[in-house]
Formats: sequence, C-alpha cells, structure tokens
Amino acid sequence: MPEQQELRTKLWTKSFIALTFSALFLFMNLQMLLSSFPSYVKSEFQAGDIMVSLVTSVFALTAIASRFMTAFLMRRISRNVLLYIGLAIAAAITGLYVVADSIGSLLLMRVGYGIGFGIASTIIPTVVSQIIPSKRMGEGIGYFGLSTSLAMSIGPMIGLNVMKQSGFGTLAMIGTFTLLLAFPVLFFSRSLPAHHKKQPIEQSTESPKPLKVPFNKKLVLPAILNVLLAITYGGLLSFIALFGEAVHLEQVGLFFLFNAITVIIIRPISGRLFDKRGPAAVLIPAAVCVVASLTVLSYTTSMPMLIVSALLYGLGFGAIQPTIQAWMLRTSTPAQYGMANSMFYNSTDLGVASGAIILGAISAASDYGMMYRYSAGFMVLFLIIYIGIQITKVRNNPSALSQ
Repeated sequence: MPEQQELRTKLWTKSFIALTFSALFLFMNLQMLLSSFPSYVKSEFQAGDIMVSLVTSVFALTAIASRFMTAFLMRRISRNVLLYIGLAIAAAITGLYVVADSIGSLLLMRVGYGIGFGIASTIIPTVVSQIIPSKRMGEGIGYFGLSTSLAMSIGPMIGLNVMKQSGFGTLAMIGTFTLLLAFPVLFFSRSLPAHHKKQPIEQSTESPKPLKVPFNKKLVLPAILNVLLAITYGGLLSFIALFGEAVHLEQVGLFFLFNAITVIIIRPISGRLFDKRGPAAVLIPAAVCVVASLTVLSYTTSMPMLIVSALLYGLGFGAIQPTIQAWMLRTSTPAQYGMANSMFYNSTDLGVASGAIILGAISAASDYGMMYRYSAGFMVLFLIIYIGIQITKVRNNPSALSQ
C-alpha cells in the first residue's frame, strides 16, 4: 500500500521525464525556425509583412485542424504510432524547407508541417496530464511546461543567430536533427502504452465504441485568455527581428535569452502558487508584467531597454501559460484531459496566427513601435475580461476566486 501511495503522488517518473524532453525537442524545432522565417521569406521571396504573417498563420491554423483530427484518430489508432507519424512528418518537412522555390511551395510545406506538429503536440501533453498526480497538477504542468517555455525563449535566439551566421539551410538541418532526438527518448519510455491501458481512461479511448466526452464549458474563459496572450507572442515571433533592424539593434535576438532567464525562475514558483492560491494570484500580476514589457519594447532604442522588456515578458508569459493549462486541467475530468490540452494548444496557435495577421497589418499601416503598443492593448483586454468575471463571481460566491 505505501508503494502504491507513493506511485500515485510521484511526479518525476521515467515517463514524465522522457515526455518532457520530447516536448522540448519538438518545440525547439518549431521555435528555431519560426523566428527566422520572416527575414528568410522577405529576403528570399521579396515578400511584404502580410505575406510574412501568412507563413506563421498557415502553419498555426493547420495545426489546429490537425489536433481535431488527432483527437478522433486517438480512439482508433495507437497513440505511439500516431506520435511517431507526427514527429516523422514534422522532421521530414523541416529538412525539405530548403528546396522550396516559391512562396507557394513554402506555404504548402508549412501546411504539412502543421499536420505533423499538430499530431505530436496533441498526444504528448495528453499522456503527460494523465500521469501527473492530480494533487500536483499545477506543479507538474509547471515543470512540463518549462520545456515548451524554454523552447519558446531559447529557440528563437538560436534560430536568429544561426540564420545570421550560417544561413537558413544550416538552420533547417539543425532543426531536423533536434527533432530526431525525440525518437530515442520516446523509445526509452516505450512502456507507456501498457501502463495506460490499465487505466479507465485508456479503456474508454481504446473501446470500439468510445464514450462521448461532454464539452466542458469551464474551458472557454481560459482558452480566450490564452488566445490574447498568444497574440502578443505572435507579434514577437513574426516581427522582433524586423523591429531590431528598424531601430538598429543588431543583437535583438538577446530578447529571447533574457526572457528565458525569468521564465526558468518563475515557472516552478507560479505552479506552486497556483496549487495553493488558484489562478487569480498568478494571472493578474503576470498580465501586468506583459503589458509593461510590451510598452517598454515599443519605445526601445537601446539594449538596456530591450533587456528590461525581455525580463518582464519572461515573468509574465512564463507564469501565465502554465497557469492557464493547469487551470484547464483542474476544471476537467480525466476523460476531458485530451479536450483540455487540445483547447489549450489550439488557442495558443490561434492566438499566434491571429497576432501575426492583425499585428502585421498594424505594422504595415504604421510602424513596429505602434504595433507593440497595440499588442500591449490585448493584454489590457486580458485583464479587463478576467478581473471583470472574477468580480462577478466573488459577488455571487466569495470562495470563487480560488477556483
């Protein structure tokens, strides 16, 4: 009995570690190239800001559609088989980017990559959320999410530097190799399917007549908030390199390095704070940090200002993202974990795609500084929506703030 109790509360299992590293490699592959595509597309195909934004938005929208398809296929096909297929597609497309000879062929490859990425990024977090002890969900998602946040912070910096020093071809090769590292790591955790088949949730997903999982309305609010956060990140990914050129900052990629420092610091803290105090204690101060970061960035003309902006963004983004994911999982039953993770990643991709398009249009009509001030406005809307709903809840139920 003590061994069973320890197993139910143990977080750092072999499977958890292996899946966390796999997520790191997957998202590193994504972020290294995503940050470099805008300058590559502009220089290689002489594209404008709107066409540049399509490179991001087409991928993101395809990934969203792919996740719906994956949720359906997971009930009929082994999750491991689907995961390997998704990773293989993403790795193959990454290696083929260099042969694209037109903007049309590049966009077609982005569609293919979105399919592979959508499959893999649905299955990995779904399995992880099922093996994290329920009482340590915030902490577990915080540590697991550190892999994606590190990728989102360090990946763009690596991508921009490799692109500048060695070109896009070398970057594509490095991205392919990084993703291939996930295969031996997943092979190390090959006992996962047998472990999960013993659980009721797995039995329901493997059944010839799967039970219909009811939609969880409580996921809508955190999904909307995640879209607003991701819009700001879409603006950073798509235009930070071009912004650096406009204000003559050669090392603008350092934004992501300093951003990573505060992400690493805040992730475990925010996870534990969420477990003890609920989402409000994390989301409100973190959103204020993002507003301040983007406001400072919009007026940035020097490296010290860029560093301050990056540190603030890391504090805010690094706290908000895992909190929203843990919040969505906490309000879901185990049978709804797949739905919760799908909505979390779909809302992220929708926000990134929307941000690339909306903020790209704003930058085309004005300048990058004004664009980032509008980006800060989306986080002001984040605060208005969340605080307004919390005030309404507290008036009706004083204990609602911790839910």
